[in-house]
Amino acid sequence: MGVTVDAIRKRITRGTIAHERDEDGRVWVILDTDEDTASKVRDTDQPPSDATALISEMRDRITSLEHQLEQERQANSEHRRLLAAALERIPPQLEPPKSPETVEGASEGVEPHPGTEEPQEAVQRPWWRRWFGG
Repeated sequence: MGVTVDAIRKRITRGTIAHERDEDGRVWVILDTDEDTASKVRDTDQPPSDATALISEMRDRITSLEHQLEQERQANSEHRRLLAAALERIPPQLEPPKSPETVEGASEGVEPHPGTEEPQEAVQRPWWRRWFGG
């Protein structure tokens, strides 16, 4: 039959296979030779109706998860679009100011102009402070 002894014992316990007990306690499995045994062999721990219900439930769950995944992909795509649009609105960052060491070395003998310090501070402020007035 192509099944193990334990599988037959489990089927007897579940009552899914025809059997008889004699006075000595031996179990006799009744085989029907008219039926196609290959199509009837099921080696599961659940009755056929429970297995069908579980398969149906699993298919529904898979469909639901596929739908949820598609919605998440669409939301991710929308978030990427919004992020790209927001990044386009950010002004380009100005060239970073030179460090004091390079300024001193480059301008030896040159006196700083009194009006150049304040605009340089404005350039050094982050763009978001200039934009929001901080």
